[in-house]
Amino acid sequence: MARLLLGAAIALLAGVSFLLGPLAEAYDPLDPNGNITIKWDITQWTPDGYVAVVTIYNYQKYRHIQAPGWNLGWAWAKKEIFWSMVGGQATEQGDCSAFKGNIPHCCKREPKIVDLVPGTPYNMQFGNCCKGGVLTSWVQDPVNAVASFQITVGHSGTSNRTVKAPKNFTLRAPGPGYSCGLAQEVKPPTRFISLDGRRTTQAHATWNVTCTYSQFAAQRSPTCCVSLSSFYNETIVNCPKCACGCQNKRPGSCVEGNLPYLESVVNGPGKSNLTPLKSLWYDLSGLA
Repeated sequence: MARLLLGAAIALLAGVSFLLGPLAEAYDPLDPNGNITIKWDITQWTPDGYVAVVTIYNYQKYRHIQAPGWNLGWAWAKKEIFWSMVGGQATEQGDCSAFKGNIPHCCKREPKIVDLVPGTPYNMQFGNCCKGGVLTSWVQDPVNAVASFQITVGHSGTSNRTVKAPKNFTLRAPGPGYSCGLAQEVKPPTRFISLDGRRTTQAHATWNVTCTYSQFAAQRSPTCCVSLSSFYNETIVNCPKCACGCQNKRPGSCVEGNLPYLESVVNGPGKSNLTPLKSLWYDLSGLA
């Protein structure tokens, strides 16, 4: 029970300082400062690695994470594995055939982590876990906007000089749309306050990763688009994907100017060859 309460207290007390973290590449106009922050606290060194508490904070105003919940991934910087885990689980164990006796929880180079479901046995729980990956927004319900799990990492560094942060973080919540930045070292590291408030401890190292949402990243192929065709053309140009989302493109790069379908009305057939309806449109457009 103490471990669960401690995890919950850590998440709420330490999380406030990360509310205004750096933004990643994506952008949501409805919530420009909203983000999901992943905090990686190394709390203990072990003979071949460390123990870390990983906490996910949903600092978005409007976006909840609904079932089937969040899915967090990363790539190890070295050849790390994790021996054990509480409060979450890797979706795949990977190839652990090189190990005899004590088999790691996960040996994959790029693990994917999900939350545990409600009703998980007590010995597998950690503070703020076991919600099936569902998180509310921080504004509406900060207590349920946090998820945490604990991992024991092996085959890694055993000091601040030899340990390396994971890279290439990915987040699905539950679908695509989130872009995550690089892990940034936080100084000073997270400080933890005991349940009775009389003692403070400090993490050995803390990394902070910020993930932001973008509608363009969530939906690469738009459900609506603009078809570009000349009025005089009998055919319709197929809607290009970028007609609704030309991000990071130079102006005019979506459509090739020499396409016959986009011939200007100025160079059209002339009013004398038009039907009455097209002739009216020609007059209204100011080209007569």
